[in-house]
Amino acid sequence: MPADIYAIQSAPARHANRAGLVLCALSVVAVMSMVIACMFGSVTLSLSEIADALSELIQGSSSTMASTLVELRFSRGLSAFVTGATLALAGVMMQALLRNPLADPYVLGVSGGAAVGALGAMLLFSLSWMIDVAAFCGAMAISFLLYALARRDLRGAVQAEGSAPLLLLTGVILAAGCSAVVSLILSIAPDNRLRGMVFWLIGDLSGTQFRWLPWIVLIAALLFSTRAARAINVIAMHAEAAVTLGIDVARFRLGLFVFAALLTASAVSNAGSISFVGLIIPHACRFMLGPDHRLLLPAVTLVGGSFLVLADTLARTVVAPLQLPVGVITAMIGVPVFLLQLHQIRRRG
Repeated sequence: MPADIYAIQSAPARHANRAGLVLCALSVVAVMSMVIACMFGSVTLSLSEIADALSELIQGSSSTMASTLVELRFSRGLSAFVTGATLALAGVMMQALLRNPLADPYVLGVSGGAAVGALGAMLLFSLSWMIDVAAFCGAMAISFLLYALARRDLRGAVQAEGSAPLLLLTGVILAAGCSAVVSLILSIAPDNRLRGMVFWLIGDLSGTQFRWLPWIVLIAALLFSTRAARAINVIAMHAEAAVTLGIDVARFRLGLFVFAALLTASAVSNAGSISFVGLIIPHACRFMLGPDHRLLLPAVTLVGGSFLVLADTLARTVVAPLQLPVGVITAMIGVPVFLLQLHQIRRRG
């Protein structure tokens, strides 16, 4: 067998082996981030105390302080993981949809709709589940409005290159309108509710609880995107040639938009507007692992989740017993990292 043919046939096997090793390593990192989240807080627990606490919880009892702390921290860690994974995956989808490496999950104004819904519910109601529902509904309402205004751009196949700026501009305008409504709500809100509103706008996991909906949305989006990874590779890098290769660009662009909107709505309704996760994590993974979405999509999901778990752990411990909004930590980490990434892009250019 000629050497070049052998190399072509063995390339998929080499890619699968590399991807398997990378994902196994990232899975170990994700597990370790959860262990760290359970260890640290206002009270530090040892690994043996965590093991004993987990044994108690498995047996259905929670009689010690350690088991209570582990239960609370583990639940919050799961919420942080699914939120970070959701934002990172949405960021990759947005960057592929808009063919813009600087796009993030909030770029189309979906988070603005969630903010209007959440702050409106905080102004009128006090039940946490109503705030979550209002945030999700607000995000989806903006998504539907954006689709109605830009459906021709989303369905464009041959004009995929030129439609992205129009879609982006529509999203920016909608975000500006939502920002004006948010400012109005903050200006008329009573003083005793302003702190909670500001924390939600920054991004906060202190009041989150384990919910199945974010996990369902994440799994569905991950299944869609991994099955369409080869098409996403072509659309992201060679959109003008995708139609000639038999790819239904319009269908895939619409799928990317729908799932990115769902992911963003799920994340924002769960933890508020946490910045930079959907921007720096895809860039970091693309820099380390390459642009192949077959590996990039599951990788950013694991890295984004682990990153937000560790950031939330830092937010709980850096000024303990006080807790910082996790959005402050992600922004403080994200700004220098993003500037470094821009510098590297400039050097490459």
